[in-house]
Amino acid sequence: MTISMKNKIPKFKVKPGQVDFTKARLAPVINCVVMHKNKILVVERNKNLNFYPGYWNGISGFLDDKKSLEEKVRDELREELGIAREKIKKIRLGEIFDQEEPKYKKTWIVHPVLVDVATDKVKLDWEARNYKWIKVAEAKKLKLLPGFDKVLEKLFAR
Repeated sequence: MTISMKNKIPKFKVKPGQVDFTKARLAPVINCVVMHKNKILVVERNKNLNFYPGYWNGISGFLDDKKSLEEKVRDELREELGIAREKIKKIRLGEIFDQEEPKYKKTWIVHPVLVDVATDKVKLDWEARNYKWIKVAEAKKLKLLPGFDKVLEKLFAR
């Protein structure tokens, strides 16, 4: 499904209690793999984003405030996908790892999170322009955000 971009990307404004990691060398992030039944959701990032425009990824966000990991996951799914908290069945954190990114002069501190949801209905916000429900093995055929393959490995290694 493709979403037309009628609205411009909102300008980022730091909220009280929030840290701006845009130019920071180290940046803690979550990368959520949303799962419904036996498929995962991947989203194609908006072409106008600062980081990795046009790449396929899970639902990600900076860990930039004092919210718990679970609260942050619930917020990201509500904001980026329109998934209500009562539709989230289970949240599981995978093994945290560092992802070096010379292009952006950053080290992402990646928190892989598997989120089992009770619906496959999503409503994308401005951060993504397309989405697909796919089997995990199909992900390698896409232009994946660097490190997303490792997120999948951490969450689905048997």
